[in-house]
Parts: sequence; C-alpha cells; structure tokens
Amino acid sequence: MAIMRDAAGPVAVKEVGSVLGPPVDVRGKLEPLRAKMYKLADRGWLCKLGDGRFAIAF
Repeated sequence: MAIMRDAAGPVAVKEVGSVLGPPVDVRGKLEPLRAKMYKLADRGWLCKLGDGRFAIAF
C-alpha cells in the first residue's frame, strides 16, 4: 500500500513488481502479485481501472 500511496497516479502491476524485486520480465512471477492486488480491489482498498492499472480507492 505504501507503494501505491507514493505513486503519482495509477500504477501497473509491473511497476509495483519492479519496486518489490521479483523479476518483472517473466510474466509468471507477477501473477501472485496481480492476485493480491485483485483481492485488495475486491475488498475496496484499491480501485482497478479499465486499462489494468490500480489506484488507491478513496
């Protein structure tokens, strides 16, 4: 959540992954992170935009 708060706007899963450290070139390495971001969006913490990026839900 701190990465999302520090971002200037909506961020893609790949951008969050590059900050956290898993290799972003391999798609399968980002899938667990993508699933966590979807869960946060389902719980109302994040907002999933139409282009696949996520933003903090206000």
